[in-house]
Amino acid sequence: MSSASKRKGSSAERDVVNYLKRKGWKYAERRIAGDTYDRGDIAGLPEVCLEVKNQKTQSLSEWVKELEIETKNAKAETGAVIHKKRGVSDVGKWYATMPVEVYVQLLKKAGY
Repeated sequence: MSSASKRKGSSAERDVVNYLKRKGWKYAERRIAGDTYDRGDIAGLPEVCLEVKNQKTQSLSEWVKELEIETKNAKAETGAVIHKKRGVSDVGKWYATMPVEVYVQLLKKAGY
């Protein structure tokens, strides 16, 4: 990964952490890279694995495969890929992608 790509990714991760903190997850923080088993990009949300992407070309299938591995590594119950919407700085308007089975599980836990 080029240093420009790394900076873009790090910036997006910081944006997501700041958004989550504003929404009440005061322990949200970027995970330190370099762990033997990747456990996602954001820590501080119990049982949740988050992978953050800021790439021009979307690779949803690849990203979800990565998320599934990282969710297992993190021993998390659920997770999502948060990916930046081009030209949009408000993280709340970005996208969250997950397998349908994960979405259905979340709906059931929420009482739907």
